[in-house]
Amino acid sequence: MNETPLLPIFSEGTDPGPSFLNLLRRVAPDSLQMPQAIPGQTLPFELAHGTTVLAIRCEGGVVMAGDRRATSGNSIANRRIEKLFAADEYSGVAIAGTAGLAIEMVRLFQVQLEHYEKIEGAALSLEGKANQLSQMVRANLPAAMQGLVVVPLFAGFDKRRDRGRVFSYDAVGGKYEEADFSANGSGAVHARNWIKAAWSEGISADDAISISIRSLFAAADEDTATGGPDLVRGIYPLVAVINSEGFKFLDETDVAARSQLLLDGPERGGSA
Repeated sequence: MNETPLLPIFSEGTDPGPSFLNLLRRVAPDSLQMPQAIPGQTLPFELAHGTTVLAIRCEGGVVMAGDRRATSGNSIANRRIEKLFAADEYSGVAIAGTAGLAIEMVRLFQVQLEHYEKIEGAALSLEGKANQLSQMVRANLPAAMQGLVVVPLFAGFDKRRDRGRVFSYDAVGGKYEEADFSANGSGAVHARNWIKAAWSEGISADDAISISIRSLFAAADEDTATGGPDLVRGIYPLVAVINSEGFKFLDETDVAARSQLLLDGPERGGSA
């Protein structure tokens, strides 16, 4: 029995290659369309916004963390939102800005990286991943002009350089590598000041974890949109370590114990 040969899905010159985004542009362009900005017009309703996230380069990798609060105007929209995600095995992305669009961007980014690896048989370099995310942020510019801004943080372990790297972005997709640490969101200035005072070259991952939790606590103390540790509800920051072994979330019981020590403080009998 003769079998009919399979015809190529794309004609010559239109193959999207390993890019899932280009594939969507070919087969489902409507799925990538963003709302167009209308000059002088703002949204007639409030959306949930994610706030403070951070990334700290440390010995052997990177520590990333984010608080759990999302706000809508002057109200708390969600107390347990997740702002920190694994992008792939060796990288992570944290979100600040319009929560709904940011989470969708992260999901698309995760699929983009997985699709590339399946097609090419090898993962993108860390620099290539950072560039892919930059393109997604730039594609959101029309929505950002309307006030729907998404500003992520990206970090990971670069196997080629055997070290952790941190990348920040602006609303138009500009990508900037940070030499040591970065923070985004409404409480970022307070978190950044605390990290700057405590960070040093070659800092251990354990110390970076403690600094990240303390800096989020400092941000929550000054910024109402940033949520601090909530011992009553059992809500604590999300913290992850990325190193040569991959991306791993810190166990919640560990974060809870560190948060309790922080809240006790030396003046209450706790450790410094």
